[in-house]
Amino acid sequence: MSYQVLARKWRPRTFHELVGQAHVQRALVNALDQGRLHHAYLFTGTRGVGKTTLARILAKCLNCTANGRGNEGITSTPCGKCDSCRAIDEGRFVDLIEVDAASRTKVEDTRELLDNVQYAPTQGRYKVYLIDEVHMLSTSSFNALLKTLEEPPPHVKFLLATTDPQKLPATVLSRCLQFTLKHMPPERVVEHLTYVLGEEGVEYDESALWLLGKAAEGSMRDAMSLTDQAIAFGQGAIRHADVAAMLGTLDHRHVLALVEALADVDVQRLLAEVAQLSEQGPDFAAVLDELSAVLHRLAVAQMVPDAVDNSHGDRALIQQLASRFTAEDIQLYYQIGIQGRGDMVHAPDLRSALEMTLLRMLAFRPQGVPKPAATPLPLRREPSSDAVSQAAVSHEPVSHEPVSHEPAAQVAASEDSDASEPVSAHEPAAKKLEPALPSNQATMPDSAAVQASAAPGATDELSAPDAVSSEQAPPWSLDEVESAAMLSSEPEPEPE
Repeated sequence: MSYQVLARKWRPRTFHELVGQAHVQRALVNALDQGRLHHAYLFTGTRGVGKTTLARILAKCLNCTANGRGNEGITSTPCGKCDSCRAIDEGRFVDLIEVDAASRTKVEDTRELLDNVQYAPTQGRYKVYLIDEVHMLSTSSFNALLKTLEEPPPHVKFLLATTDPQKLPATVLSRCLQFTLKHMPPERVVEHLTYVLGEEGVEYDESALWLLGKAAEGSMRDAMSLTDQAIAFGQGAIRHADVAAMLGTLDHRHVLALVEALADVDVQRLLAEVAQLSEQGPDFAAVLDELSAVLHRLAVAQMVPDAVDNSHGDRALIQQLASRFTAEDIQLYYQIGIQGRGDMVHAPDLRSALEMTLLRMLAFRPQGVPKPAATPLPLRREPSSDAVSQAAVSHEPVSHEPVSHEPAAQVAASEDSDASEPVSAHEPAAKKLEPALPSNQATMPDSAAVQASAAPGATDELSAPDAVSSEQAPPWSLDEVESAAMLSSEPEPEPE
């Protein structure tokens, strides 16, 4: 016997085996049990969620001959063993007419189909018309179908399936009972794959099944097809590394390394991880998508730790990383990541866009980015404007040595009393200047005293007696200072 793919082998044959469509299952089962059947049903939803499968199960319920209990033999639990059930499962039931609307779009095909509606079923209880991809019919075909769809014979049921109900005319939608089939969440896909692989005896990694469940994008048929491919790729087993290589997905460990660098606020390691990641030539947009998914799991781990999924077999690590972030940081990082993902289309380089998004996360965090330690330069004291002007007049550098707390008169007396030092050449000039001094000044301080008084902070360091004396004696005028400087600079006359 030839190999049968998993998607066909494990196709549901009863409502009990149907996966992930409880709302549709409940409505149809109740309608069958109560005998309240509509003449036209419309099943909508994305690819691989069970539209055609659901229509075939309904056809078996209408024509099963083994388990009928009232309601003219109609049942919600087809046996799967009678001739009608087995014929429907094998695709050879005469009264189940399956039409591919994508290949029969012309109005002539529709009219030919409707010409046989008036005839009674040959084998079953009802003649069931299953029109798949009904949105592909032409406008003329829809118009030809309207009257029969509104008032069909009592032995006819119409089951329509489409992935794009927006293209159907409103007149068709109003004549049908519509059921919308939902996407399959990854948790439900992984649960079903676990059951199927257990029955098939195939070894697998749970994290690999999560990769398949996410890659299926809500389609159970795609998940089963990818599982077949993974089994062939892994030589009879499904391993995480093999599935990641087969799908070309990003290694989850690199994303966790980026998250750890964000937790440590380590900019250098963050850029190093991006550089290492770029060597593999990844899709940088997918990196941001995966990073946002991890941040979402961290936020869930902070609020409801038990609700964290084990999609990569890293639940313990996610809970440990969640304790290293504040709730505000995670929300801020997630928002910046989403905005950075949208701005990537405008970036000149995708790698630089990823790096700027990561750096923006750290730059906008409330605590900021810690700056590297630097030794502060010593502060410089700038001389006051008065000191600069006096230094320019005297042509002598300004002294920054500490000023003595002794009065200027005592300093001058001590210098005069020192007999070991020779008499300065400027001393006679100072004596000649004495008669010209103002009456309220007994003596004039020497150049060192003038420099000391001009030094920064000298006024603040004066003792209380000096402050009192400086307040009693009027300050020197600029003309007096200039004349004193000119006299002190004149050379001493040579002796005759």
